[in-house]
Amino acid sequence: MALPKGLTATSSLIVISGTVEETIAGTTATADIDLTLNALDQEAFMVFAVQSDLASPDALPGVNTGVGFSLSTTARTSVGNLSNNNVFHTHNQSIRSTAPGDTVSFDQVGPDSAMGELPYLAIIATNDFHAQIIGQGNLVIKSADFKVYGQRVRLSAAQYAALVQSELLSI
Repeated sequence: MALPKGLTATSSLIVISGTVEETIAGTTATADIDLTLNALDQEAFMVFAVQSDLASPDALPGVNTGVGFSLSTTARTSVGNLSNNNVFHTHNQSIRSTAPGDTVSFDQVGPDSAMGELPYLAIIATNDFHAQIIGQGNLVIKSADFKVYGQRVRLSAAQYAALVQSELLSI
């Protein structure tokens, strides 16, 4: 994959796998994923693709349930959405039930990263990224598994400074 102008690869393709799990049902859980980047060499991590797999929401008659998951470049206290500048991946599943005994429908949104002619999804200049999950209306704790595909790159000093500042200000 061709890198954007001004970036130099410092690794081959890297796949980072992880899991984030609620400790109590219905409570936001977060996980920090360390990238061990070399800040002295202005190293960053370029994200090419993301996959995620969520635990299914509980099917409870008459109760709307769901599971929400996001990956972000900076720490969050809640699950984000794509309108947040620091979020580069979301995945949501929900079950809607209007009344006990009624038909339950299932909805799934955003399981994989954007595809197409984009050269990358995100560039992470700080030393880690973050995963968030929360279940809504469930009785059982929920989890999400994910894979992030990317590559270490070296930036110019100006690029690195601009990206670090942008990440830290995009809360």
